[in-house]
Amino acid sequence: MTHLMQVDQPGMFSLVQDLGRYGWQRFGVPANGAMDERAHRIANALVGNDDDAATLECTLTGPTLRFTRNTLIALSGADMAVTADGKRVPLNRAVMLRRGAVLAFSECRQGTRTYLAVRGGIDTELVMGSRSTFVRGAYGGVEGRALKRGDRVPLVTPQEDPLPLERMLVQSGLPFVEAGVVELPASASEPAPLRFMRGPQWRKFSMAARRAFTREAFVISTQSDRMGYRLDGPELDLKQPLEMISEACEFGTVQVPPSGSPIVLMADRQSAGGYPKIAYVISTDLPLLAQARPGDSLHFTPVTLRQAELAHAQAEQAFARFRQQAADAALSRPLTPAPAATQAVDDASFAALPE
Repeated sequence: MTHLMQVDQPGMFSLVQDLGRYGWQRFGVPANGAMDERAHRIANALVGNDDDAATLECTLTGPTLRFTRNTLIALSGADMAVTADGKRVPLNRAVMLRRGAVLAFSECRQGTRTYLAVRGGIDTELVMGSRSTFVRGAYGGVEGRALKRGDRVPLVTPQEDPLPLERMLVQSGLPFVEAGVVELPASASEPAPLRFMRGPQWRKFSMAARRAFTREAFVISTQSDRMGYRLDGPELDLKQPLEMISEACEFGTVQVPPSGSPIVLMADRQSAGGYPKIAYVISTDLPLLAQARPGDSLHFTPVTLRQAELAHAQAEQAFARFRQQAADAALSRPLTPAPAATQAVDDASFAALPE
């Protein structure tokens, strides 16, 4: 039997994403991938997946889902209220969800994007080596689009003996049981300024523009999406007009079009651009940006390449420790005791689920 995720309600903008589609930018293919890579990786680690397993990126309002088998899941990222059969599901913790239980996402109290990982990953078709959805190109994920009602999304079926958590679930009669708590790897936190390295055209901007970029606030415009965040604030002018040949663009590139209002390129960025680049937001701080909303205020502070590399190395070391602890909690050492009162599992109640 194929393991499926049934979509009862799609949410505002729910997309299948992995780490992205790399190796194709020279042909003009965007990389795509999870906007908040940190949350995507945390959710995967909590269920014992590799980093590149596909997750569901839920923006502002998430979907309502059911699964055709007992499924190990984890949520990370924005603080979105999620329940299973009406019982609150914790964030940043693996839980074994009962087959047929209704997993419902509601309001997002902080942040923008919540990631749902399932043990084994989402098993949609690979397109150029990735399952990431690119809506503008209409490929990847589920038919190149956001989820819609009635979708039945295939999931990988892990070939392994039942996990200890699943045995606890069968005994409990609850909609889900939880793994132990794992301390998250430390990260930069708001309202800290976003750290950046100077871009290749930094010195082409006026002194007033460079000063404004590092000292004044910018507000994320409503004209922002997965391709780029437009920023309202001081206009950043050049010393003199500049003609440029298009250059490769990366996640976090801050380019400045003739209007003077900067744009931070995000996961669905184009592969190349010809606007001057005043800065690059360092990779360690991109998750903060991914969780920001239109109307949020941003500040920027410069760092050196060495400082950026050190921040990245420290984050990766912390994540490596977290990954091991997360695997222990979810796969081998469940810490949550089974409830004293048990209830027989009524498989007949799930028989109506599509397979």
